[in-house]
Amino acid sequence: MTAKQDVPLLSDLMPWSVAAPRLGRAWIMAPDTGSLRARWDALLRAEEPADRERLFRPSRARTLHTAVGQLPGQATATGRLARLVRGEAPCPKPVRVRHGAYDQQWLLPDHRLIDAARPELWRVADDHQLFAVEQPRVPQDPGPALAVSAVLPVGRQARVRPLYRRPAGEEPNLAPGLLDHLADRLGRPVTAEDAFAYLTAAARPDGKGLAVPLTTDPDLWARTVLLGRELIRLHTRGAGTGERPRLPGGRRPYVRAALPARGLPTSLSYAPEEEALCLGEGRISPVPAAAWDAHAGGVRVLEEWCERRTGAVEPGTLEAVRPAAWPQEWTTDLLELITVLALLGEVGAEQERLAAALDTAPLLDAGELTAAGVLPAPAATRRPASVLDHHEEGPEGQFALL
Repeated sequence: MTAKQDVPLLSDLMPWSVAAPRLGRAWIMAPDTGSLRARWDALLRAEEPADRERLFRPSRARTLHTAVGQLPGQATATGRLARLVRGEAPCPKPVRVRHGAYDQQWLLPDHRLIDAARPELWRVADDHQLFAVEQPRVPQDPGPALAVSAVLPVGRQARVRPLYRRPAGEEPNLAPGLLDHLADRLGRPVTAEDAFAYLTAAARPDGKGLAVPLTTDPDLWARTVLLGRELIRLHTRGAGTGERPRLPGGRRPYVRAALPARGLPTSLSYAPEEEALCLGEGRISPVPAAAWDAHAGGVRVLEEWCERRTGAVEPGTLEAVRPAAWPQEWTTDLLELITVLALLGEVGAEQERLAAALDTAPLLDAGELTAAGVLPAPAATRRPASVLDHHEEGPEGQFALL
C-alpha cells in the first residue's frame, strides 16, 4: 500500500472550495415555507425603526440599511430593508437548502438577509450541480466525513466543493489532467461523474484533511464508483433520478399513531423492541435501529432534526413564528429522512469493506500525480471561474457585469 503521506487529499483533487454560506440570523431559514412568509410579513408590519431592527437582528455584516447586490439566480429586490413597505415588497421565494449532514430546510434567498452568502456558490448552483460537503469532526464521531448535496449547503459545514466550476455542468472542479491520467492507468474512460462518485465513497479523514486512496485496480475502481453513486443517490434523496429512496414493502416506516393536531410534541424517544419512534403521543414504525443510531457532528441525527422544529424559541422573535401544530409536510420529510438513514446504514458495511480493500490495493500516489503534472493544481483552479456574460442586479437596482 502507498504510504499514508503519499495518498492525495481531496483538496488537491478538487481544488476549488468555498466556505458554506453563513446566515447570521436564524429566522431566515425554516422547515416550511409558510413560516418564512409569515416572518417576512411580521418584519414589514413593524413600522417603527426600533421594532423592525429588533426583529431583524442586525450584525456587523448586515443591517436594515445595508446595500448589496442581488444573489445570482434569484429575482429578489435590492432596495434597503429600512425602506420597505408592507404590501409593496413581496416575500422572496424560498429555496431548498441543506443544513448539516442530512437536514433539508427552506431559506429566504435574499442577499440583504444573509451575512456571508458566497455568491460564487449561488452562481453555479443549478440542476446539474452536486456539492461535496466536508463535515466538522469531533472525537469519536461516527458520522460521515463527507456529505453530498444537490441543493446549496448552508450553515455549520467545513468546506464546500462543487463538482462543476461553471453553470450547466461545465468545467469539472478536478485537477486538470486527472481524468486522463486515471483513464490511462485503469484502461477505461473516466468521467467527472465517475471520479466524483469514487471520491464520495473513498474519502476518509486523516491528519491533514480528507485523504482519497486512488486505486489502479479496474475492478475495485468500478466497485467503489458503484457504491459512490448509491451514496450520492441517498444523500441527495434521489435528485436527478426521478425516484425517491424507498425501503422494501413491509420495512417502510408509517405513522401508527397520529402526531398532535394541536401544539408540537415536547418529547422524543425510541422503543428498540418495537422499532418505534415516539414523538409525544405520535408513533412511527418500523424505524430501523440504524436510522435511530445515525450521528453527524457528534449528535443523533433524528434528535437534532426534531429539535430544530420543536425546540424552545425566544418569544417575540421571528424564530417564534412557526406552525402551531405539526404540519403534514414535516411528517413526509421525517419518513424520508428515516428511509435515507436506514439505507445508508445498510451500505455502511460495504463502505467499510471497500476501505479495507483499498488499504491493500495498488494505489496511484501523490508522487506519481506530481510527476505526471496533475499535481499541484494550477492556482487559477482554486479560484472561482469568471462568468463574463452574466448580468446581476447590483445595490439599489443597478446592474453589474461580472
